[in-house]
Amino acid sequence: MKEEGGFGSLIYWIFENIALAFYNLGYAITHPSAWLDWLSWSNTTEDKQSLMRFIYYGASVEFFFVCILIFTVIFAIGVWKNDILWGAVKGLEGVANATGRLFAWAGLLMVLQQVVIVFMQRIFSRPDIVFGFGVPLDFDISWYAEELKLFNAMVVALCLAYTFVQRGHVRVDLIYAPLSYRAKKMVDMFGSLFFMIPMATLMWMYSWFFLWRHLIVPKPSASDQLERLVMKARALRWNVETIGFSPNGFNGYFLFKVLIVAMCGMIFLQAWAFFWRSFLEWREGEESDGKHLDLDNAGDDAAVPEDLAVH
Repeated sequence: MKEEGGFGSLIYWIFENIALAFYNLGYAITHPSAWLDWLSWSNTTEDKQSLMRFIYYGASVEFFFVCILIFTVIFAIGVWKNDILWGAVKGLEGVANATGRLFAWAGLLMVLQQVVIVFMQRIFSRPDIVFGFGVPLDFDISWYAEELKLFNAMVVALCLAYTFVQRGHVRVDLIYAPLSYRAKKMVDMFGSLFFMIPMATLMWMYSWFFLWRHLIVPKPSASDQLERLVMKARALRWNVETIGFSPNGFNGYFLFKVLIVAMCGMIFLQAWAFFWRSFLEWREGEESDGKHLDLDNAGDDAAVPEDLAVH
């Protein structure tokens, strides 16, 4: 019999959930309709129940331990064969780089749209902007002005992981800088496990239910058990947030909640990649530092004579 309370009970709970993760993952793969049937929405009872299951499992203890299981299995295989782990690192960093490079263009769109708004308001004195042919996209100037916030949010949320991969974040390294190479990699592994992953998990849990509370009613709660959410499915209906800050303003504010969830998920995956990269660089030594790292080159180094470059 397991000890009630205390450290022993916590250890038992962790290993119990890790063992159940094998079953939960297998069940989710073999029974996709139980939690994905809502994608072909027909407003049936089955659709509503599958959506509630999707919402529950999206930020559940079960899902967390399935993620831990996948992370551990890939890492264990990578310890045996480094090339497999390098492939996982390249894949996750590649997703972050591709996403960041794509949505960085939202900054340019934001500038161009602001220029169009100024021209339409100050020069042509128009109250609206119309795009397209046949069925045109016709919104008030204030709608486009408030939409600029969405472009800014895209750059922040979807380029954050990209900036991390590109080593563009500011870090305070008063203690880190004088450490040896291998000690630095151990600090990086510790930071990804005990800072990045827990923080990304906490942010995901809050943002996940924050998103769905602005998409459906009755509003789901993080404290609701699966059975209670399935019972609520009988009264479920879509109630997508479309209220803007002004009568004719941007009405897609639920998209900001989607971006928060996407940002948390990408941070979580980059914590995996950063741990695996740090481990591989620690194991293979300094010659593997930055191995397979796809960094952008703005051409600054080319303008600096080689004898003046700082190494």
